[in-house]
Amino acid sequence: MKTSLSERITTNPEICHGKPCIRGLRYPVETVLEWLGSGMSAEEILDDYQDIEHEDILAALSFASRVVKIKRIEMLAA
Repeated sequence: MKTSLSERITTNPEICHGKPCIRGLRYPVETVLEWLGSGMSAEEILDDYQDIEHEDILAALSFASRVVKIKRIEMLAA
């Protein structure tokens, strides 16, 4: 049975300042994406972080895909 994205990616103001995290653990989605972007393979992540599951990595990628589907980005003045 396929797990829904909402079960894999959670937000809680008490965990990582409310950032989207993997299953309520202290692994923000952004960190998982940074690991992948730095060249780590999914297998290396799974070996290094035993409480992360392969489906969590796929959920992080799916979450990121949904986030970047916004219509327009406005640059803010500093």
